[in-house]
Amino acid sequence: MTPAEIGLIVRAARRAQGLRQDQLAGAAGVGIRFLSELERGKPTVRLEKVLAVLDALGCRIGIEMPPGLAVSEQDAATRLEAPGVGGPAPNWSSE
Repeated sequence: MTPAEIGLIVRAARRAQGLRQDQLAGAAGVGIRFLSELERGKPTVRLEKVLAVLDALGCRIGIEMPPGLAVSEQDAATRLEAPGVGGPAPNWSSE
């Protein structure tokens, strides 16, 4: 998926819900300029803000491991506790 494709989805979802850019920006806690750039597919937008906009729209995204690779549930849960997401920084060392 490209930034442009994400932007098209955000714009389509916003319009389908009858929201103006200022309304969605307020609901997501982002600026109108950011939302406008996101909808236009700007590739350098902040992921944290993109996720806030998608959440405000009720959209979901998914990430899958590459075929043939497996991650234990405990390892995956540990890695999800990234800084700024409510948990300690994960230990990425292979010790």
